Amino acid sequence: MTTPAVPAVGVDLGTTFSVVARLDQQGRPSTLANAEGDRVTPSVVLFDRDVVVVGKEALKALATEAEHVAECSKRDMGYRVFRKVFEGRQYPPEVIEAWILNKLRCDAAQQIGPFTKVVVTVPAYFDEVRRKATQDAGYMAGFEVLDIINEPTAAAVAFGFQQGFLDQKGSTSEPRRILVYDLGGGTFDVTVMEIRGTQFVALATDGDVRLGGYDWDQRLVDLMAESFIRQHYVDPREDPNTAGKLWRECEDAKRTLSARSKASVACGYRGYSSRVEVSRQQFKEATQDLLDRTRFTTEQTLKAAGLDWADIERVLLVGGSTRMPMVRDMLKQLSGKQPDASVAADEAVAHGAALRAGLLLAESEGRPATFAIKNVNSHSLGVVGADPLTKRRRNGILIPRNTPLPVTAKRTFKTQKADQKSILVQIVEGESPSADDCTQIGQCSVRDLPPNLPAQSPVDVLFRYEPNGRLQVKVTLPGTNRHIKAEIVRENSLSKEHMDGWRRYICGIEPTEYR
Repeated sequence: MTTPAVPAVGVDLGTTFSVVARLDQQGRPSTLANAEGDRVTPSVVLFDRDVVVVGKEALKALATEAEHVAECSKRDMGYRVFRKVFEGRQYPPEVIEAWILNKLRCDAAQQIGPFTKVVVTVPAYFDEVRRKATQDAGYMAGFEVLDIINEPTAAAVAFGFQQGFLDQKGSTSEPRRILVYDLGGGTFDVTVMEIRGTQFVALATDGDVRLGGYDWDQRLVDLMAESFIRQHYVDPREDPNTAGKLWRECEDAKRTLSARSKASVACGYRGYSSRVEVSRQQFKEATQDLLDRTRFTTEQTLKAAGLDWADIERVLLVGGSTRMPMVRDMLKQLSGKQPDASVAADEAVAHGAALRAGLLLAESEGRPATFAIKNVNSHSLGVVGADPLTKRRRNGILIPRNTPLPVTAKRTFKTQKADQKSILVQIVEGESPSADDCTQIGQCSVRDLPPNLPAQSPVDVLFRYEPNGRLQVKVTLPGTNRHIKAEIVRENSLSKEHMDGWRRYICGIEPTEYR
């Protein structure tokens, strides 16, 4: 695989750490170190009055200036504002993510020169709103986001490259099925993939956007805080700086417990201090329910793919949190196979994104594709309609979850009254037949309907769902010439004008065309 003239760059925008990779002259992915010389960059932002600091120094500030630090902003993607207020101001989470991406862009440019085209990864279980927010963050950071790729898929591509599957000589003749178990700092995904020659085909995917190593850290924090309360009758979590310092101590202890059977955590608050020892077994017992959640999701995903463990050749570990022995032991017991840790847990996702970027750039230069990716959607997509009998809001599913992408789907609805002037199409994600139990991702309006339209006139809603999980909507009125490519209005999305302003402010780059 040769490298295109434009640098092929992939970004793993993580909850706790982010990584940038590029393809070298021989088409091999390699990680780019940041300005501090580290291969991973903490996804943490410090608002220091008029200065915004990203990375290691921002992470250190959790122990002294916690009220000025934004951490785990990826978990807030899809919401209107980040959960914390900084000096009286709230920021959209995608703006905080844009500062992180800008740091990655500037540091990488010091090594490979200026670049704008990137592929950014997202959890497979991210919904359409969060995917759009990630794309917006890339735009505000000065990027042209070529594609959004699911993290487990990116890891599978990196694995395929490592195994020599990405060229015709090394491609596998027999389909090979792997299960990618991706437990990162803040999100969890599991995807069953089939490698057919040089094609990477997702068969089923599931996950949890609010489950990751951060939750294991928090359990340790709670264990230590409860021990401190029993000794000194005060809670060290009351003070943001003490809580931030304790969290960092517990994060270190978690890593120690992956290598040793016990670790100790120091804590000081209000003149009291203590050092508490915790064993690996205690840690496992305190987090068993978190592990069980990943186990259940893994079993459900395998079932959704229509496979048994005997059909799975490898269980591929991705994400730094898979280093915990409890994770590997559980997967070995569940699958009967030794989990495969052959790809770099922290870097494989960025490597796969860089390989995807190389593929897209090569195609734009007229060169043939060396491999292909086929994904599935992680959530069912539907339109809100009224039940003709009960008049209750119902979810009319157009695209069921785990449908291969891209896909086009159509469903016919009916107007509710005679001479109706407009139609409101409300788009939801979720599996429940009740619209109220689903997540509304946006809506689009069709105005100026033809006059004297009878009640119960048919209205066709057409969805086009792209491989990167982005949605286009088209509304047609059968028997008329009305064909409307509807623009989805997302309640929590920033306008183009706002994004242009943030793009200038964050990275000093002028606006461009953006969809």
